[in-house]
Amino acid sequence: MQKLEGNRITDTPAGAPQARGNCGASLKALRGRERCGELATPPNSSDAAITGTRTPGKDLRVSSVYVLNQRGKPLMPTTPRKARVLLKGGWATVAKRTPFTIKLTYSTGESKQAVPLGVDSGYKTVGLSAVTNKKEIYSAEVMLRTDIVKLISEKRQHRRSRRHRKSWHRKPRFLNRKRPDGWLAPSIQNKLDAHVKAVRQVANILPITDVVVEVSSFDIQKIRNPDIEGEEYQEGAQKDFWNVREYVLHRDNHTCQVCHGKSGDRVLQVHHMESRQTGGDRPDNLLTTCKTCHKGISTGEITLTVKPKKGFRPETFMTMVRWKLVDRLREAGFSVSHTYGYITKGRRVKMGLSKSHMNDAFVIANGGEQARYSSGYLINQVRKCNRKLYKGSRSHIRNTAPRYVEGFQRYDKVKWNGIECFIFGRRQSGYFDLKTLDGTKVHASANCKDIILLESAGTMLTERMAA
Repeated sequence: MQKLEGNRITDTPAGAPQARGNCGASLKALRGRERCGELATPPNSSDAAITGTRTPGKDLRVSSVYVLNQRGKPLMPTTPRKARVLLKGGWATVAKRTPFTIKLTYSTGESKQAVPLGVDSGYKTVGLSAVTNKKEIYSAEVMLRTDIVKLISEKRQHRRSRRHRKSWHRKPRFLNRKRPDGWLAPSIQNKLDAHVKAVRQVANILPITDVVVEVSSFDIQKIRNPDIEGEEYQEGAQKDFWNVREYVLHRDNHTCQVCHGKSGDRVLQVHHMESRQTGGDRPDNLLTTCKTCHKGISTGEITLTVKPKKGFRPETFMTMVRWKLVDRLREAGFSVSHTYGYITKGRRVKMGLSKSHMNDAFVIANGGEQARYSSGYLINQVRKCNRKLYKGSRSHIRNTAPRYVEGFQRYDKVKWNGIECFIFGRRQSGYFDLKTLDGTKVHASANCKDIILLESAGTMLTERMAA
């Protein structure tokens, strides 16, 4: 382990029991290839438990192994060599495979160094970096979910359809719903919760002493019009217009923007260039068309060449949740401080680092001359399960797909032909679609007899990046 200041108890009991185990109780059950006599994960005494390969020929040997004490509390990480000694001697067991974490079976001192965690918060991606005075000991990039808006819209459609079909026996319900204080839209709430969960996961394997979060505030009107000032903030583009539709018609001079009046149709309509589900009713997503052209666009006979302008969802998200994230982390028991984007950029440029979420997180954690982590982790957030009762576009077809097929489920981490990957699709015949988290296709139809279970599925899928 790293050399610490002060006295530390490092006596190891000579008669320590030989403790052997896998990644957890959920992986010790007879599932998948284990039924053929193969372990789901390598035993604790195997070097393969510390060294993984994502693709043949690429070494993903870890630079540090995370350590938990007997009570499951994190200690300072150790080297792979000492981890092997502890595992082979029965003085530790494997607690987690990715990131590789061991749990000691004997009591030890708990001297710790200061370990700040930098959090580069974002709308789609979160950067994490933990550093000590000498080196970076953790680095990760978390990809957040982007399907919440679509799922909520689909749920709304099913709910309205159900009420239309089954409304005769229901009592009237009006004005009986109240949003709690601090309510956020489900898509934003999910991203906020994911930030907190990602920080908790790091704190479960490292003794984090301080969390530094980058907060940002964006002036959307200033982005649109850099010269805006004073009362102009109260006089938006839609001032003196009754609604958005009237403003769009006026903006387009009451002329069809597809045929420019050549169709002769005098009935004008407003068209959503991007679906209202994801693009909303903002003016930049609306276009004036005549009835004839609107029908041609809907049927696919006409293809629009005009694209909607980029929205400001990421900027709005950061402005909304910046202080909520700080408060949530403090409520979780972390010592939290904050910094700003311009400070991070200035330090990153001065250090000569490229723009990336992990580099930004390293700078946020007060990283400087420390040795960088050999390679970081890629974490992809996915849904926990699929609760759809019916499948397809026709609601009478029941969804009868089982959760497990031949002992495997979706998002399980498996090994096929020496490659670590994840199950993204399955068939009841026992064939699986295998991919890595960055979308690289490993095999479109792998036989269940050729894959070995490594880790059960979760909501945060983790794989190690190649150095």
